[in-house]
Amino acid sequence: MSKTLKNISPIDGSTYAERPVLTLDEAHAAAARGKAAQAAWAARPLQERIDLVMAGVEAVGAMNDEIVPELAHMMGRPVRFGGEFGGFNERASYMAGIAAEALAPIEVGEDETFTRYIKRVPLGLAFVVAPWNYPYMTAINTVAPALIAGNTVMLKHATQTLLVGERMARAFHSAGVPEEVFQNVFLDHDTTSALIAGNAFDFVNFTGSVGGGKAIERAAAGTFTGTGLELGGKDPGYVMEDADLDAAVDTLIDGAMFNSGQCCCGIERIYVHESLYDAFLEKALAVVRGYKLGNPLDPETTIGPMAHVRFAQEVRAQIAEAIEMGATAHIETMPEDDGAAYLTPQILTGVTHEMRVMRDESFGPVVGIMKVSGDEEAIALMNDSHFGLTASLWTADVARAQAVGDRIETGTVFLNRADYLDPGLCWTGCKQTGRGGGLSVIGLHNLTRPKSYHLKRVTRA
Repeated sequence: MSKTLKNISPIDGSTYAERPVLTLDEAHAAAARGKAAQAAWAARPLQERIDLVMAGVEAVGAMNDEIVPELAHMMGRPVRFGGEFGGFNERASYMAGIAAEALAPIEVGEDETFTRYIKRVPLGLAFVVAPWNYPYMTAINTVAPALIAGNTVMLKHATQTLLVGERMARAFHSAGVPEEVFQNVFLDHDTTSALIAGNAFDFVNFTGSVGGGKAIERAAAGTFTGTGLELGGKDPGYVMEDADLDAAVDTLIDGAMFNSGQCCCGIERIYVHESLYDAFLEKALAVVRGYKLGNPLDPETTIGPMAHVRFAQEVRAQIAEAIEMGATAHIETMPEDDGAAYLTPQILTGVTHEMRVMRDESFGPVVGIMKVSGDEEAIALMNDSHFGLTASLWTADVARAQAVGDRIETGTVFLNRADYLDPGLCWTGCKQTGRGGGLSVIGLHNLTRPKSYHLKRVTRA
Protein backbone atom coordinates (compact mmCIF):
# COMPACT_ATOMS: atom_id res chain seq x y z
CA MET A 1 0.00 0.00 0.00
CA SER A 2 1.47 3.36 -1.02
CA LYS A 3 2.32 6.00 1.54
CA THR A 4 0.04 9.04 1.65
CA LEU A 5 0.49 12.65 2.72
CA LYS A 6 -2.29 14.10 4.85
CA ASN A 7 -3.12 17.75 5.36
CA ILE A 8 -4.52 18.19 8.88
CA SER A 9 -6.61 21.35 9.02
CA PRO A 10 -5.76 23.62 11.95
CA ILE A 11 -9.39 24.74 12.07
CA ASP A 12 -10.61 21.54 13.70
CA GLY A 13 -7.90 18.89 13.40
CA SER A 14 -9.68 17.00 10.63
CA THR A 15 -8.02 15.59 7.51
CA TYR A 16 -8.67 18.15 4.79
CA ALA A 17 -6.72 16.58 1.92
CA GLU A 18 -4.78 13.41 1.24
CA ARG A 19 -2.53 12.40 -1.66
CA PRO A 20 -0.39 9.31 -2.38
CA VAL A 21 3.34 9.88 -2.79
CA LEU A 22 5.30 8.76 -5.82
CA THR A 23 7.53 5.74 -5.51
CA LEU A 24 11.23 6.33 -6.11
CA ASP A 25 10.96 4.83 -9.61
CA GLU A 26 7.94 7.00 -10.42
CA ALA A 27 9.76 10.08 -9.13
CA HIS A 28 12.87 9.33 -11.21
CA ALA A 29 10.64 8.89 -14.25
CA ALA A 30 9.01 12.28 -13.63
CA ALA A 31 12.42 13.93 -13.35
CA ALA A 32 13.55 12.21 -16.55
CA ARG A 33 10.50 13.57 -18.37
CA GLY A 34 11.31 17.06 -17.13
CA LYS A 35 14.91 16.81 -18.31
CA ALA A 36 13.88 15.42 -21.69
CA ALA A 37 11.44 18.29 -22.25
CA GLN A 38 13.87 21.05 -21.30
CA ALA A 39 15.73 21.55 -24.58
CA ALA A 40 12.55 22.01 -26.61
CA TRP A 41 11.14 24.41 -24.02
CA ALA A 42 14.36 26.47 -23.99
CA ALA A 43 14.31 26.57 -27.81
CA ARG A 44 11.01 28.44 -27.79
CA PRO A 45 11.32 32.21 -28.18
CA LEU A 46 11.70 34.05 -24.89
CA GLN A 47 8.54 36.07 -25.43
CA GLU A 48 6.54 32.89 -26.03
CA ARG A 49 7.74 31.46 -22.71
CA ILE A 50 6.91 34.73 -20.97
CA ASP A 51 3.42 34.81 -22.45
CA LEU A 52 2.70 31.22 -21.41
CA VAL A 53 3.94 31.80 -17.87
CA MET A 54 1.87 34.95 -17.46
CA ALA A 55 -1.18 33.16 -18.86
CA GLY A 56 -0.62 30.54 -16.18
CA VAL A 57 -0.42 33.25 -13.53
CA GLU A 58 -3.69 34.70 -14.81
CA ALA A 59 -5.30 31.27 -14.60
CA VAL A 60 -4.26 31.01 -10.95
CA GLY A 61 -5.90 34.39 -10.34
CA ALA A 62 -9.14 33.08 -11.84
CA MET A 63 -9.17 30.42 -9.09
CA ASN A 64 -8.79 32.91 -6.24
CA ASP A 65 -12.34 32.57 -4.89
CA GLU A 66 -11.66 28.86 -4.37
CA ILE A 67 -8.07 29.33 -3.22
CA VAL A 68 -8.79 31.73 -0.33
CA PRO A 69 -11.03 29.40 1.74
CA GLU A 70 -8.83 26.45 0.75
CA LEU A 71 -5.82 28.19 2.32
CA ALA A 72 -7.86 28.89 5.45
CA HIS A 73 -8.65 25.20 5.73
CA MET A 74 -5.09 24.05 5.03
CA MET A 75 -3.00 26.51 7.05
CA GLY A 76 -5.35 28.81 8.95
CA ARG A 77 -4.99 32.23 7.30
CA PRO A 78 -8.19 34.29 7.73
CA VAL A 79 -10.26 34.70 4.58
CA ARG A 80 -10.61 38.44 5.25
CA PHE A 81 -7.06 38.94 3.88
CA GLY A 82 -7.97 37.63 0.44
CA GLY A 83 -5.18 35.21 -0.38
CA GLU A 84 -1.86 35.81 -2.12
CA PHE A 85 -2.65 36.65 -5.72
CA GLY A 86 -1.57 40.30 -5.47
CA GLY A 87 2.00 39.41 -4.52
CA PHE A 88 1.98 36.31 -6.73
CA ASN A 89 1.10 38.38 -9.78
CA GLU A 90 3.41 41.28 -8.86
CA ARG A 91 6.46 39.05 -8.59
CA ALA A 92 5.79 37.08 -11.76
CA SER A 93 5.01 40.24 -13.73
CA TYR A 94 8.19 41.96 -12.61
CA MET A 95 10.38 38.98 -13.49
CA ALA A 96 8.69 38.73 -16.88
CA GLY A 97 9.28 42.43 -17.47
CA ILE A 98 13.02 42.32 -16.83
CA ALA A 99 13.72 38.97 -18.47
CA ALA A 100 14.75 40.20 -21.92
CA GLU A 101 17.35 42.59 -20.53
CA ALA A 102 18.51 40.31 -17.71
CA LEU A 103 19.00 37.33 -20.00
CA ALA A 104 20.47 39.24 -22.94
CA PRO A 105 23.99 38.26 -24.03
CA ILE A 106 26.82 40.35 -22.65
CA GLU A 107 28.63 41.80 -25.66
CA VAL A 108 32.38 41.74 -25.03
CA GLY A 109 33.65 42.93 -28.40
CA GLU A 110 33.38 42.43 -32.12
CA ASP A 111 35.61 43.38 -35.04
CA GLU A 112 36.53 41.95 -38.42
CA THR A 113 38.41 39.09 -36.73
CA PHE A 114 36.51 38.12 -33.57
CA THR A 115 33.03 38.00 -32.09
CA ARG A 116 32.96 37.56 -28.30
CA TYR A 117 29.95 37.42 -26.01
CA ILE A 118 28.57 35.69 -22.93
CA LYS A 119 25.15 34.08 -23.06
CA ARG A 120 23.00 33.11 -20.11
CA VAL A 121 21.68 29.61 -20.64
CA PRO A 122 19.21 27.63 -18.49
CA LEU A 123 20.47 25.17 -15.91
CA GLY A 124 18.09 22.37 -16.91
CA LEU A 125 15.54 20.88 -14.51
CA ALA A 126 14.86 23.00 -11.41
CA PHE A 127 13.38 21.35 -8.33
CA VAL A 128 11.38 23.77 -6.17
CA VAL A 129 10.55 22.74 -2.60
CA ALA A 130 8.04 25.33 -1.40
CA PRO A 131 6.84 26.08 2.16
CA TRP A 132 3.33 26.28 3.55
CA ASN A 133 3.29 29.75 5.10
CA TYR A 134 2.98 31.70 1.81
CA PRO A 135 2.70 28.74 -0.55
CA TYR A 136 1.80 30.61 -3.73
CA MET A 137 4.09 33.61 -3.38
CA THR A 138 7.15 31.64 -2.30
CA ALA A 139 6.71 29.12 -5.11
CA ILE A 140 6.31 31.73 -7.85
CA ASN A 141 9.57 33.41 -6.78
CA THR A 142 11.38 30.53 -8.48
CA VAL A 143 8.79 28.90 -10.73
CA ALA A 144 8.18 31.97 -12.91
CA PRO A 145 11.80 33.01 -13.54
CA ALA A 146 12.93 29.40 -13.92
CA LEU A 147 10.38 28.73 -16.66
CA ILE A 148 10.95 32.10 -18.30
CA ALA A 149 14.71 31.44 -18.42
CA GLY A 150 14.14 28.13 -20.22
CA ASN A 151 14.32 25.63 -17.38
CA THR A 152 11.76 22.95 -16.71
CA VAL A 153 10.36 22.74 -13.17
CA MET A 154 9.32 20.09 -10.68
CA LEU A 155 7.40 21.55 -7.74
CA LYS A 156 6.94 19.91 -4.35
CA HIS A 157 4.87 21.66 -1.71
CA ALA A 158 4.78 21.13 2.02
CA THR A 159 2.13 18.71 3.28
CA GLN A 160 0.47 21.56 5.19
CA THR A 161 -0.49 23.14 1.83
CA LEU A 162 -0.86 19.93 -0.12
CA LEU A 163 -3.17 21.24 -2.83
CA VAL A 164 -1.27 24.37 -3.88
CA GLY A 165 1.14 22.79 -6.36
CA GLU A 166 -1.71 20.81 -7.86
CA ARG A 167 -3.65 24.02 -8.48
CA MET A 168 -0.63 25.82 -9.93
CA ALA A 169 0.14 22.96 -12.31
CA ARG A 170 -3.49 22.76 -13.42
CA ALA A 171 -3.57 26.50 -14.10
CA PHE A 172 -0.29 26.56 -16.04
CA HIS A 173 -1.23 23.50 -18.10
CA SER A 174 -4.59 25.07 -18.96
CA ALA A 175 -2.69 28.10 -20.25
CA GLY A 176 -0.55 25.97 -22.58
CA VAL A 177 2.58 25.19 -20.57
CA PRO A 178 3.35 21.52 -21.40
CA GLU A 179 2.80 19.02 -18.60
CA GLU A 180 6.41 17.79 -18.73
CA VAL A 181 7.71 21.35 -18.48
CA PHE A 182 5.96 22.10 -15.17
CA GLN A 183 5.19 19.12 -12.96
CA ASN A 184 3.73 19.01 -9.47
CA VAL A 185 4.83 16.01 -7.42
CA PHE A 186 3.99 14.48 -4.05
CA LEU A 187 7.13 13.09 -2.40
CA ASP A 188 8.21 11.92 1.02
CA HIS A 189 11.51 13.04 2.55
CA ASP A 190 13.41 9.86 1.72
CA THR A 191 12.47 9.97 -1.96
CA THR A 192 13.29 13.69 -2.12
CA SER A 193 16.76 13.07 -0.70
CA ALA A 194 17.34 10.10 -3.00
CA LEU A 195 16.44 12.14 -6.08
CA ILE A 196 18.81 14.95 -5.14
CA ALA A 197 21.61 12.52 -4.27
CA GLY A 198 21.02 10.75 -7.58
CA ASN A 199 21.58 13.88 -9.68
CA ALA A 200 17.96 13.98 -10.80
CA PHE A 201 18.00 17.79 -10.84
CA ASP A 202 20.21 20.58 -12.13
CA PHE A 203 19.19 23.06 -9.44
CA VAL A 204 17.34 22.79 -6.12
CA ASN A 205 15.54 25.70 -4.48
CA PHE A 206 14.35 25.13 -0.93
CA THR A 207 12.47 27.42 1.44
CA GLY A 208 12.01 26.07 4.94
CA SER A 209 13.79 25.22 8.16
CA VAL A 210 17.51 25.19 8.87
CA GLY A 211 17.24 21.44 9.45
CA GLY A 212 15.60 21.01 6.07
CA GLY A 213 18.31 23.08 4.40
CA LYS A 214 21.01 20.94 5.97
CA ALA A 215 19.26 17.81 4.69
CA ILE A 216 19.21 19.28 1.16
CA GLU A 217 22.93 20.09 1.36
CA ARG A 218 23.76 16.61 2.65
CA ALA A 219 21.79 15.01 -0.18
CA ALA A 220 23.44 17.24 -2.80
CA ALA A 221 26.98 16.70 -1.48
CA GLY A 222 29.28 15.55 -4.26
CA THR A 223 26.68 15.97 -7.00
CA PHE A 224 27.67 19.56 -7.86
CA THR A 225 23.96 20.40 -8.03
CA GLY A 226 23.38 24.09 -7.42
CA THR A 227 21.21 25.03 -4.46
CA GLY A 228 19.31 28.09 -3.32
CA LEU A 229 18.32 27.96 0.35
CA GLU A 230 16.10 30.37 2.30
CA LEU A 231 15.99 29.02 5.82
CA GLY A 232 15.27 30.47 9.27
CA GLY A 233 14.97 34.05 10.42
CA LYS A 234 14.85 36.15 13.57
CA ASP A 235 14.29 39.53 12.01
CA PRO A 236 14.77 42.63 14.16
CA GLY A 237 13.15 46.05 14.16
CA TYR A 238 14.95 49.09 15.57
CA VAL A 239 12.97 52.23 16.47
CA MET A 240 15.21 55.30 16.79
CA GLU A 241 14.36 58.37 18.85
CA ASP A 242 13.13 60.41 15.84
CA ALA A 243 10.90 57.69 14.40
CA ASP A 244 7.27 58.16 13.40
CA LEU A 245 5.95 56.30 16.43
CA ASP A 246 2.47 55.42 15.15
CA ALA A 247 3.79 54.16 11.83
CA ALA A 248 6.50 52.14 13.58
CA VAL A 249 4.04 50.50 15.95
CA ASP A 250 1.49 49.69 13.28
CA THR A 251 4.03 48.25 10.84
CA LEU A 252 6.25 46.34 13.25
CA ILE A 253 3.41 44.78 15.22
CA ASP A 254 1.64 43.81 12.01
CA GLY A 255 4.95 42.38 10.81
CA ALA A 256 5.18 40.34 14.00
CA MET A 257 1.60 39.09 14.11
CA PHE A 258 0.21 38.87 10.56
CA ASN A 259 -0.41 35.31 9.35
CA SER A 260 -0.17 34.30 13.03
CA GLY A 261 3.49 35.30 12.93
CA GLN A 262 4.24 32.67 10.30
CA CYS A 263 6.21 34.88 7.92
CA CYS A 264 9.73 34.27 6.65
CA CYS A 265 10.58 37.92 7.18
CA GLY A 266 8.25 38.50 10.12
CA ILE A 267 9.46 40.74 12.95
CA GLU A 268 10.53 38.56 15.88
CA ARG A 269 12.36 41.06 18.10
CA ILE A 270 12.03 44.82 18.53
CA TYR A 271 14.55 47.28 19.98
CA VAL A 272 13.17 50.71 20.91
CA HIS A 273 15.12 53.80 21.93
CA GLU A 274 14.61 54.45 25.62
CA SER A 275 12.94 57.82 24.95
CA LEU A 276 10.09 56.12 23.01
CA TYR A 277 9.97 52.77 24.75
CA ASP A 278 7.00 53.35 27.09
CA ALA A 279 4.87 55.00 24.41
CA PHE A 280 5.75 52.29 21.88
CA LEU A 281 4.80 49.53 24.29
CA GLU A 282 1.49 51.16 25.22
CA LYS A 283 0.47 51.54 21.59
CA ALA A 284 1.66 48.04 20.68
CA LEU A 285 -0.42 46.48 23.45
CA ALA A 286 -3.50 48.35 22.28
CA VAL A 287 -3.05 46.99 18.75
CA VAL A 288 -2.68 43.36 19.83
CA ARG A 289 -5.51 43.54 22.36
CA GLY A 290 -7.73 44.61 19.47
CA TYR A 291 -7.16 41.41 17.51
CA LYS A 292 -9.92 38.84 17.12
CA LEU A 293 -8.60 35.28 17.40
CA GLY A 294 -10.89 32.74 15.80
CA ASN A 295 -11.95 30.51 12.93
CA PRO A 296 -10.23 31.76 9.75
CA LEU A 297 -13.41 31.18 7.73
CA ASP A 298 -15.12 33.90 9.81
CA PRO A 299 -14.65 37.25 8.01
CA GLU A 300 -14.45 38.99 11.41
CA THR A 301 -11.37 36.98 12.44
CA THR A 302 -8.12 38.96 12.27
CA ILE A 303 -5.76 36.27 13.56
CA GLY A 304 -6.37 32.58 12.91
CA PRO A 305 -4.89 29.39 14.31
CA MET A 306 -1.29 28.46 13.69
CA ALA A 307 -0.91 25.99 10.86
CA HIS A 308 -0.27 23.00 13.13
CA VAL A 309 -0.55 22.23 16.83
CA ARG A 310 3.16 21.43 17.09
CA PHE A 311 4.06 24.90 15.79
CA ALA A 312 1.87 26.51 18.44
CA GLN A 313 3.36 24.31 21.15
CA GLU A 314 6.88 25.49 20.28
CA VAL A 315 5.77 29.12 20.63
CA ARG A 316 4.07 28.36 23.95
CA ALA A 317 7.25 26.68 25.16
CA GLN A 318 9.38 29.70 24.24
CA ILE A 319 6.96 32.05 26.03
CA ALA A 320 6.82 29.88 29.15
CA GLU A 321 10.61 29.61 29.32
CA ALA A 322 10.98 33.38 28.95
CA ILE A 323 8.49 34.02 31.76
CA GLU A 324 10.35 31.57 34.00
CA MET A 325 13.52 33.56 33.31
CA GLY A 326 11.92 36.87 34.26
CA ALA A 327 10.06 38.14 31.21
CA THR A 328 6.60 39.71 31.47
CA ALA A 329 3.74 38.60 29.22
CA HIS A 330 1.31 41.46 28.65
CA ILE A 331 -1.61 39.91 26.73
CA GLU A 332 -4.13 37.94 28.76
CA THR A 333 -5.11 34.57 27.33
CA MET A 334 -7.93 35.05 24.85
CA PRO A 335 -11.13 32.99 25.24
CA GLU A 336 -10.57 31.33 21.86
CA ASP A 337 -7.11 30.05 22.86
CA ASP A 338 -7.68 26.28 23.01
CA GLY A 339 -4.22 25.25 24.13
CA ALA A 340 -3.72 23.71 20.69
CA ALA A 341 -3.50 25.50 17.30
CA TYR A 342 -5.43 28.60 18.42
CA LEU A 343 -2.82 30.69 20.24
CA THR A 344 -3.09 34.08 21.96
CA PRO A 345 -0.73 36.61 20.32
CA GLN A 346 1.81 37.76 22.88
CA ILE A 347 4.10 40.70 23.62
CA LEU A 348 6.97 40.13 26.04
CA THR A 349 9.12 42.65 27.90
CA GLY A 350 11.94 42.10 30.32
CA VAL A 351 13.46 39.80 27.71
CA THR A 352 17.16 39.13 27.18
CA HIS A 353 19.21 37.32 24.59
CA GLU A 354 19.66 34.49 27.07
CA MET A 355 16.06 33.51 26.30
CA ARG A 356 15.17 31.26 23.36
CA VAL A 357 12.35 33.60 22.37
CA MET A 358 15.02 36.16 21.43
CA ARG A 359 17.41 33.67 19.80
CA ASP A 360 15.53 30.79 18.20
CA GLU A 361 13.08 31.26 15.38
CA SER A 362 9.59 31.46 16.88
CA PHE A 363 7.58 31.61 13.64
CA GLY A 364 4.49 32.49 15.62
CA PRO A 365 2.55 35.45 17.07
CA VAL A 366 5.02 36.52 19.77
CA VAL A 367 7.53 39.34 19.90
CA GLY A 368 9.97 40.51 22.54
CA ILE A 369 10.56 44.25 23.00
CA MET A 370 13.78 45.61 24.50
CA LYS A 371 14.84 49.15 25.47
CA VAL A 372 18.14 50.42 23.95
CA SER A 373 20.24 53.51 24.54
CA GLY A 374 21.25 54.14 20.94
CA ASP A 375 22.71 52.83 17.70
CA GLU A 376 25.70 50.99 19.13
CA GLU A 377 23.63 48.88 21.50
CA ALA A 378 20.95 48.26 18.88
CA ILE A 379 23.45 47.16 16.24
CA ALA A 380 25.14 44.76 18.65
CA LEU A 381 21.80 43.21 19.58
CA MET A 382 20.55 42.99 16.02
CA ASN A 383 23.74 41.18 15.00
CA ASP A 384 23.58 38.84 17.99
CA SER A 385 21.76 36.18 16.00
CA HIS A 386 22.46 33.06 13.97
CA PHE A 387 20.14 34.43 11.29
CA GLY A 388 20.16 37.31 8.83
CA LEU A 389 17.20 37.81 6.49
CA THR A 390 15.84 41.34 7.00
CA ALA A 391 16.15 44.21 9.46
CA SER A 392 13.67 47.08 9.81
CA LEU A 393 14.97 50.55 10.79
CA TRP A 394 12.78 53.46 11.85
CA THR A 395 14.10 57.02 11.62
CA ALA A 396 13.59 60.22 9.64
CA ASP A 397 17.34 60.32 8.88
CA VAL A 398 18.02 58.32 5.71
CA ALA A 399 21.79 58.76 5.92
CA ARG A 400 21.78 57.46 9.49
CA ALA A 401 19.72 54.47 8.45
CA GLN A 402 22.15 53.71 5.63
CA ALA A 403 25.10 53.91 8.02
CA VAL A 404 23.39 51.62 10.53
CA GLY A 405 22.27 49.29 7.74
CA ASP A 406 25.85 48.93 6.50
CA ARG A 407 26.78 47.44 9.88
CA ILE A 408 23.88 44.97 10.20
CA GLU A 409 24.45 41.36 9.17
CA THR A 410 21.34 40.89 7.07
CA GLY A 411 20.07 40.21 3.56
CA THR A 412 17.75 43.23 3.30
CA VAL A 413 17.69 46.57 5.13
CA PHE A 414 14.25 48.19 5.37
CA LEU A 415 13.72 51.82 6.31
CA ASN A 416 10.29 52.75 7.67
CA ARG A 417 8.73 49.53 6.42
CA ALA A 418 8.99 45.78 7.02
CA ASP A 419 7.85 42.36 5.89
CA TYR A 420 7.71 42.96 2.12
CA LEU A 421 9.46 41.45 -0.89
CA ASP A 422 10.27 44.02 -3.56
CA PRO A 423 10.77 41.89 -6.69
CA GLY A 424 13.26 44.44 -8.02
CA LEU A 425 15.61 43.61 -5.14
CA CYS A 426 17.42 40.35 -4.52
CA TRP A 427 15.72 38.25 -1.84
CA THR A 428 18.64 36.79 0.05
CA GLY A 429 20.05 36.12 3.50
CA CYS A 430 23.24 35.40 5.38
CA LYS A 431 24.42 33.15 8.21
CA GLN A 432 21.95 30.33 8.95
CA THR A 433 19.27 32.05 6.89
CA GLY A 434 20.85 30.38 3.88
CA ARG A 435 22.51 31.10 0.57
CA GLY A 436 21.71 32.24 -2.93
CA GLY A 437 19.09 34.78 -3.93
CA GLY A 438 15.79 35.03 -5.73
CA LEU A 439 13.86 37.71 -7.62
CA SER A 440 15.51 40.71 -9.35
CA VAL A 441 18.10 40.38 -12.11
CA ILE A 442 20.20 38.30 -9.73
CA GLY A 443 17.37 35.80 -9.34
CA LEU A 444 17.32 35.21 -13.10
CA HIS A 445 21.11 34.93 -13.16
CA ASN A 446 20.99 32.32 -10.40
CA LEU A 447 18.67 30.19 -12.55
CA THR A 448 21.02 30.30 -15.52
CA ARG A 449 24.71 29.81 -16.14
CA PRO A 450 27.14 31.89 -18.17
CA LYS A 451 28.33 30.41 -21.45
CA SER A 452 31.15 32.18 -23.28
CA TYR A 453 31.50 32.43 -27.07
CA HIS A 454 34.93 33.23 -28.52
CA LEU A 455 34.39 33.16 -32.27
CA LYS A 456 37.28 33.81 -34.61
CA ARG A 457 35.93 34.87 -37.96
CA VAL A 458 39.03 34.10 -40.04
CA THR A 459 41.95 31.71 -39.61
CA ARG A 460 44.40 33.62 -41.83
CA ALA A 461 45.24 37.30 -41.92
